[in-house]
Amino acid sequence: MRLSRVRTVIFAVIGLSAVVSQTQGQELTRPEMSRRIDELLAESWADIGITPAADSSDAEFLRRVTLDLTGTLPRVSDVRSFLEDSSPDKREQRIERLLNSPRHASHLANIWMDFLLPEETDVFAFARNQDMFREWLRERFASNLRYDNLVADLLVADGSGDDAGPATFYTSLDVMPEKIASSTAEIFLGVQIGCAQCHDHPFAHWKQEEFWGYAAFFARVQAENPNRFDQAQRLRDVAEGEVTLPETDTVVPPTFLGGEAAPDNVTNRRRELAIWLASNSNPYFSKATVNRVWKQLFGRSLAEPIDNLGLVETPQHAALLQELADDFVRSGYDLRNLYRVIVSSQAYQLTSRSESAETYEATSHFARMAIKNLTAEQLYDALLMATRLRTDVGQPNANPDIPIAFQDPMRQEFVSRFRGVGEGADEYRSGIPQALSIMNGQTVTNGTELGATGTLTGLTAPFLSDGQRVEILFLAALSREPDETERSKFAEYVSSGGSTGNSEEALGDVLWAIVNSAEFTFNH
Repeated sequence: MRLSRVRTVIFAVIGLSAVVSQTQGQELTRPEMSRRIDELLAESWADIGITPAADSSDAEFLRRVTLDLTGTLPRVSDVRSFLEDSSPDKREQRIERLLNSPRHASHLANIWMDFLLPEETDVFAFARNQDMFREWLRERFASNLRYDNLVADLLVADGSGDDAGPATFYTSLDVMPEKIASSTAEIFLGVQIGCAQCHDHPFAHWKQEEFWGYAAFFARVQAENPNRFDQAQRLRDVAEGEVTLPETDTVVPPTFLGGEAAPDNVTNRRRELAIWLASNSNPYFSKATVNRVWKQLFGRSLAEPIDNLGLVETPQHAALLQELADDFVRSGYDLRNLYRVIVSSQAYQLTSRSESAETYEATSHFARMAIKNLTAEQLYDALLMATRLRTDVGQPNANPDIPIAFQDPMRQEFVSRFRGVGEGADEYRSGIPQALSIMNGQTVTNGTELGATGTLTGLTAPFLSDGQRVEILFLAALSREPDETERSKFAEYVSSGGSTGNSEEALGDVLWAIVNSAEFTFNH
């Protein structure tokens, strides 16, 4: 069956379940759902005696929402226009502009790539296939494809035609049913069933037979060229293939999580799983998606840990998680709308600044915005945006045989060095080696040298005062104007020529100091 036909079948089934869900309650509009977030959080704050933080400033909000929705910083011109805009709905307008920008789709593709592919994946060996996978994701996020259909397309991918990219998900897991089962359950359902592979889960209710029943959906998937990294990965579903309980001959038939057996004699087990994934029979899919997006935006999920909803019987914010999940289903699994609803809430727009000893308690209950690590890709792109560092990507001398994402060797080296491991692997490590890399690494060194960076080159215009030059550097890197002390101190440094007596080199020193500050390297 061709993918387009599979998608039609899945859309018909899950589309019906979405319609059924809408009949169970009145659908809220986007502003109403955003207000509902604030109402439920306000109730929880009142119950535990927490006073929420003040609203974020326009500059703070603009930098945060641009990083969260597009993965990079706003341009200087965007910062100026936003700060000068007196429209009462300018934040809503900015949110819409960011959600519909090409950078939003690219940013989501980077985020999903990070948690879809194992941390140990060889980025260079899989370069061609990863680039196709990233582009496959980007196209679907750009068209705002229903998220349940996106996941279904991924699950039934065979590597032919447009499926070439997502087949990499399977081959990165060695096309082993147990690995695929653990990964898909964790990513799309928010549950860890891997501990039940060898025995019943010691803390959750998952049984060993449940794990292998879920793994059986992937028992008939085979790779045609698993070791040919220079070619697109291809998959096929064969007619036979079962899983057995370890160290026994007991065959386990495909069974959905929760105990419902799959229909007998199905022609494509993966397709059956994709249909179940977004059905009313599955209590995990919509919650897991909401929980993951919430954590990306707030730094902490509504139900912790993010990948073990089955372990958390009653999350602290269970009502909010459920209502957002229901709204996600009613919207037709509209991921862009989910982002819109959350970032439009007052809770998302609270300041991260702290003036009390209740900071941890406030941030853990979303009464104050958490200070978040940037992903490795965000940090690199922020550096490029702040410095306007020129690269050879997209230039006529670029090698057409190398995927676009891998034509910037600095990016690949930077991302591999800063990417974390284990929980939070999508966030960069912030230890001593990484701090030294920012201070002395090639990216920052090039970005703060006059000849390589557009930002510093533009500041050589003779009609600019040193105070104006400092202001532009702050707007470019921190998305805010300097206060009077900062403006005065740095302008004086530039005027004196710094340590070398050269005012242009002194501007590079100022930019270097700013991009090495905590204010630059974190999202707040």
